[in-house]
Amino acid sequence: MGLQACLLGLFALILSGKCSYSPEPDQQRTLPSGWVSLGRADPEEELSLTFALRQQNLERLSELVQVVSDPSSPQYGKYLTLDHVADLVRPSPLTLHTVQKWLLAAGVRNCRSVITQDFLTCWLSIRQAELLLPGAEFHHYMGGPAETHVVRSPHPYQLPQALAPHVDFVGGLHRFPPTSSLRQRPEPQVAGTIGIHLGVTPNVIRKRYNLTAQDVGSGTSNNSQACAQFLEQYFRDSDLAEFMRLFGGNFAHQASVARVVGQQGRGRAGIEASLDVQYLMSAGANISTWVYSSPGRHEGQEPFLQWLMLLSNESTLPHVHTVSYGDDEDSLSSAYIQRVNTELMKAATRGLTLLFASGDSGAGCWSVSGRHQFRPSFPASSPYVTTVGGTSFQNPFRITNEIVDYISGGGFSNVFPRPSYQEEAVAKFLNSSPHLPPSSYFNASGRAYPDVAALSDGYWVVSNSVPIPWVSGTSASTPVFGGLLSLINEHRILSGRPPLGFLNPRLYQQHGAGLFDVTHGCHESCLNEEVEGQGFCSGPGWDPVTGWGTPNFPALLKSLLNP
Repeated sequence: MGLQACLLGLFALILSGKCSYSPEPDQQRTLPSGWVSLGRADPEEELSLTFALRQQNLERLSELVQVVSDPSSPQYGKYLTLDHVADLVRPSPLTLHTVQKWLLAAGVRNCRSVITQDFLTCWLSIRQAELLLPGAEFHHYMGGPAETHVVRSPHPYQLPQALAPHVDFVGGLHRFPPTSSLRQRPEPQVAGTIGIHLGVTPNVIRKRYNLTAQDVGSGTSNNSQACAQFLEQYFRDSDLAEFMRLFGGNFAHQASVARVVGQQGRGRAGIEASLDVQYLMSAGANISTWVYSSPGRHEGQEPFLQWLMLLSNESTLPHVHTVSYGDDEDSLSSAYIQRVNTELMKAATRGLTLLFASGDSGAGCWSVSGRHQFRPSFPASSPYVTTVGGTSFQNPFRITNEIVDYISGGGFSNVFPRPSYQEEAVAKFLNSSPHLPPSSYFNASGRAYPDVAALSDGYWVVSNSVPIPWVSGTSASTPVFGGLLSLINEHRILSGRPPLGFLNPRLYQQHGAGLFDVTHGCHESCLNEEVEGQGFCSGPGWDPVTGWGTPNFPALLKSLLNP
């Protein structure tokens, strides 16, 4: 044991010299609000780290996304299998050999890969990890509403320079689990009682978006949908059953989840987890539903990264995935953001529809060198996902036209350039909007989001057997829009067509056909004298607050059914 420790120490000294580099120098390492350090981790404690190995043929991957997602392409809908994706992006033999040799030399042998071979998760002791990654120093932290425990390093890590062409980054060192931005708003005051509703329920959604009792899944196709949850939160089957008993009486539905991937805790149900499941399954009614529940939960793992790895390790997946996860773009390293974006491209080539919540902070706000700027969110800002904003009823108690929900996340990426599919729509907005914020606040040439929207204000949710009113956030609008896309997939599959896949190229080509245009309202931003808390404002056509608008189901079905 003494000799092995000496060899490991010698190896670490060699790596920590001048021949090393930092893969994520720009990764934010400040402790998030609500988290506290519990001190250094025991050197003999085990943790897991995820090594993102350098992929091949990414330009070709990008080209394939375009051709399988563009309705004017002969390859439209001819999606790749996971094996085809693996053949395309699999790291080179040199990369696989070099990384394996490095890990074995450090005594790291307990590793597991994925089908695409571009991720490697290894279990090792804290002592081994700190020798392997000079500069890292692992501490225990606790935080979040569920008092989650994680192991993270407050200091940057180094890798041998020889690994620079082979490793994108190492996961499990810096990024903390996300926290929910879902909020319960005060109940609005009722003025008059004729024709009112007392909050958003499945029946309110179905009435507003023009669904009939027949607009449900057939129960006979191989159609399926999923929501992914990365908070330390769980849903309960009994809550889902009670929700459907209270609110699902007017349409055929399923009262249980078909499959849970990951660990379902035994504790109290979380409002966000309950919301995701209940509204995905009531909007996408009678369609088989999966839940990804903090998959692979371990103190050293990053739940969102684990979900991306699961996508690379399952050949058969649900067609629609709704995700209510987001981080500030500026808090994430360039290496991490670019690699996650590649994972989203991989999903798009396979015909998966990924819907992400646009966030609940409007345009956001942060200070850069003493100057305020808007603060985009990722993965909402990825060009390879469909991002969902939020709306409110013009009259909060009547099923009326929708206006902007002031929390609806939206804006322009500081990382990703504007994709070609949205060039025309965004240019038109920038040239015609009468209420543009100062140009110094946003990157007008960046990927603009959201793409679509749905109601995000005043939902009823059942959690821990209790009906809870006035729950609000784009965590609500996202599963609703996802469920409606699942119903459209049902029609496509039953008529012999492929599922919708990556929706954006088609959505923008059709100029938002099948959607209610939301033209009134602005979202929130920096509270300063220059913009006075106002971000972007909605208007005719696409805008960075509600995208193309909210679903008018019969018209949306008609516009997306063929080819």
